[in-house]
Amino acid sequence: MAGMENLVILDIGSNSVRMAINQIQADGSYREIKRVKSDSRLSEGMGPQKILQKKAMDRTIDSLADFQKIYTQYDHTTVIGIATAAVRQAKNQADFLAAVKKRIHINVKVLTGHQEAYYDYLGVMNRLGIKNCLILDIGGASVEIVQVENGRDVHLTSVPVGAVTLSERYHLNDSISGANLFNAQFGLRKLFGRVKWLHTAHRQPLVLLGGASRTLARINRRRQHMTRIDAIHGYHLSAEQVNRTFLNLLRGNLKRRQSIPGLEADRADIIVGGLLPLVTLMEMVDSHKMYFSESGVREGIITEYLNEHYSK
Repeated sequence: MAGMENLVILDIGSNSVRMAINQIQADGSYREIKRVKSDSRLSEGMGPQKILQKKAMDRTIDSLADFQKIYTQYDHTTVIGIATAAVRQAKNQADFLAAVKKRIHINVKVLTGHQEAYYDYLGVMNRLGIKNCLILDIGGASVEIVQVENGRDVHLTSVPVGAVTLSERYHLNDSISGANLFNAQFGLRKLFGRVKWLHTAHRQPLVLLGGASRTLARINRRRQHMTRIDAIHGYHLSAEQVNRTFLNLLRGNLKRRQSIPGLEADRADIIVGGLLPLVTLMEMVDSHKMYFSESGVREGIITEYLNEHYSK
């Protein structure tokens, strides 16, 4: 392959859609040259029926069309579209995918929970030198957990709840009652309890991915007066610091949460639901250290693409 290629990844998540454009050189090295995100909240109002709502679908497809205007300005592009939990769980998945195809002419690949967890693992191992850990990716409608031993993915699991779905189901959006919080945690423990291998991950450090995790890092970096609050790769927090942040988020209503530095205002209504899987899991496996990873599913996809097209 001569010259360079621009690999465009469209990642249709349950809370946000993202586009990353990576410039790949002939030798297989790459760098990200553009990153855009839109919080179109595709999983809003799916409810237990698991039906994507028209408004949410329209918002998401509009965002994808906006992204298309950007990536068509580049030469030599390859576009890969992926979708995760909201689309994976949706009863009207086919309608949504057809509407996307009609609008931007891309066939979107819907990842299984297992594939999503595997790409998380690939993305993390590629960039973060931790050989024994639990990877936790908290998305809008699912949570992926990977046990890594000596750098190998020994267990991959996806649990079908996430920041948006937990916040809606247990009313964690505004003022949070003790009863609702207890109920949510009780439900989560039951779900995590079904993951039989989890008890073998005792005291493992956690590597955190996903929007809620990034927000947790940002709030703490802001509080520690760090300059680049988005440079979270390899940043870590203790269990104590995580619990203190969570307590602070629980103290007030939505309006108070919206004023917390480092927390994006449009995420304030799902941040408690988004951090609950972490707080619950951290306690269950008695983890003391949380690391943050910038790379996850999208980097995993790039890694696989390079292995298929650029490996000598």
